[in-house]
Amino acid sequence: MATDQKIRVRFAPSPTGFLHIGGLRTALYNYLFARRWGGTFILRIEDTDRTRTVPGGAEGIIRTLRRAGLDYDEGPDVEGQERGKYGPYVQSKRLTIYREHIYKLVTAGAAYQCFCSPEELETVRQIQIAAKQPTIYNKKCREMSSPDRAALIKDGRPHVIRLAIPEEGSTTFSDIIRKEITFENRLIDDSVLLKSDGYPTYHLASVVDDHLMNITQVIRGEEWIPSTPKHVILYRAFGWTPPEFAHLPLLLNPDRSKLSKRQMDVAVENYLDRGYLPEALINFTALLGWNPQADREVYELDELARSFNLPDVNSSGAVVNLEKLGWLNGQHLRRLSKEEYARRAVPYLEAASLITPCPGGWVNEQSGTILSSQDLQNALSLERERVRNLGDLPEALSFIFGAVPEYDGDLLIWKDAEPARIMKGLGELAEFLELMRDWTESALEARIKAWIDEQGYDTGQILWPMRVALTGRKASPGPFEVAAVLGKERTLARLRKAVEKLS
Repeated sequence: MATDQKIRVRFAPSPTGFLHIGGLRTALYNYLFARRWGGTFILRIEDTDRTRTVPGGAEGIIRTLRRAGLDYDEGPDVEGQERGKYGPYVQSKRLTIYREHIYKLVTAGAAYQCFCSPEELETVRQIQIAAKQPTIYNKKCREMSSPDRAALIKDGRPHVIRLAIPEEGSTTFSDIIRKEITFENRLIDDSVLLKSDGYPTYHLASVVDDHLMNITQVIRGEEWIPSTPKHVILYRAFGWTPPEFAHLPLLLNPDRSKLSKRQMDVAVENYLDRGYLPEALINFTALLGWNPQADREVYELDELARSFNLPDVNSSGAVVNLEKLGWLNGQHLRRLSKEEYARRAVPYLEAASLITPCPGGWVNEQSGTILSSQDLQNALSLERERVRNLGDLPEALSFIFGAVPEYDGDLLIWKDAEPARIMKGLGELAEFLELMRDWTESALEARIKAWIDEQGYDTGQILWPMRVALTGRKASPGPFEVAAVLGKERTLARLRKAVEKLS
């Protein structure tokens, strides 16, 4: 793999829908490769298949890339304006370029007009299937004489232009990940290069653009391996030097079938919307086929860029394990400062109508209390070690920002303790806390533990029901930190409500 040249790589999605995880990985590996070698990362929108183009698809892909932190150096932006010296790159705006190049191919005999109707092609295909033959074009129009071809064109007969694959020998190319790959020419289809509507296919447009944009490495999914010999033949027909190729392994469902939206959500933006951090999603995606260190899993984007080595990418398929994504997201959440954690969490709490912005902070909708930035950070810290994504916070913290959920009074009972003993202890605890002035977590812990010893209670007889009374949950943060966040008034109210449940 040459690295002494000026590296130029591209991500070239078709705007046929959302950006999925496989597309994000392709974009990410191109980005990492460019950053590792001080090169250029280009975005090109390949929208020449007009039947599959989705309105807003290109804008959605660009928006998702930017949310993930993968901005490009050249290419279109959301408004279609120029980015960088050479943009924008949208193939539907470059049709004249492709037509000029197809003319060169036809003139040189490297491509030819095909007048076969869809019905004829389907008939041939069915015959080939029945005979268990490769389903490729039978080259009928390739043998047509020049006068006959000219006459049909003059009559306005609809036609496409096909690539004339050499009939003898084989085509070989080198793959950075998979080494040398060879195809027999007799098994390669004379694929369509220019459709009857005047739009190029992927084969023509991608080769022409990659050459004109000086792409040095084509990094894409392994599903494009069968197309690569056609592209190599096209490069040779034009007299151009092909770029280096690297075909990334398939992404797999947990059952090792090809990743499919029928088995799991594969839309990147959906994960971002649910509260997975861009840093975690990038970390997770980078490890789908590559890891710079066998004993490490958590990385930042700049660390990945410094370490990325394309030949080290695995050639075998990579399983998309969402449990691992959740774990990585938790790791990245805990790396955030308290201030940054709160900044990212606020939109989810607001969307759930738990808090509303107001001068000086936020209003807790249930209690009506004003929360300062520090108050909010303290509240969010309660579940920071437990949540997997920001979207889980409204439910996880509903006992803080909302009313205590209903719970069975039996949950207040510590092991085999007598209910009357628990009720008495909670009532006396509420009376004791009524006199406290220093309502910090450390003061609460010290004073309550000392009081428990003085009164002769078992620790569990007080702290277990106290925590249940404050949260309504069997599993939750500790009682001292919850009480500190709730404040004195709400803590006492919840303890007294618990006493009523036991009475």
